[in-house]
Amino acid sequence: MPVPQSLVGREYPPTDAYLVSREKIREFADAINDANPAYRSREAARKLGYADVVAPPTFPIVLTIPAGHQLLFDPEVSIDYGRVVHGEQRFEHARPVQAGDELQVVVTLDGVRVAAGNELITTRSEVRTLDGELVVTAFATIVVRGPEK
Repeated sequence: MPVPQSLVGREYPPTDAYLVSREKIREFADAINDANPAYRSREAARKLGYADVVAPPTFPIVLTIPAGHQLLFDPEVSIDYGRVVHGEQRFEHARPVQAGDELQVVVTLDGVRVAAGNELITTRSEVRTLDGELVVTAFATIVVRGPEK
């Protein structure tokens, strides 16, 4: 069953606060095999003008994927998760994520369209500090594969 167009624009409540730690940044950098010292050393990050260790540009995925589950598992949206394929992902950074940031995510259903029998669902996830400062906006497209014929 297709996602109703009437749900486009639906915004989900902010996630619980996520405290970004140096250790989580280091683990993420290790996982993507990026040896940049600014991801591990406060001194290296300070030489670049940051107050603390900075995160790799794709680190916000750690927050935005779980936040997106609000939409994926919303009974009104009615997505068959077994048919979902990740289509596209991009980030627009207002500033780098840094150790010590406390962040929340608000997910919005931005669009729904059908192409070649598949449903393409676009989302926007705004990652902000608890004070409301925009840090990064993540845009994603998921594909819900059409029924097999």
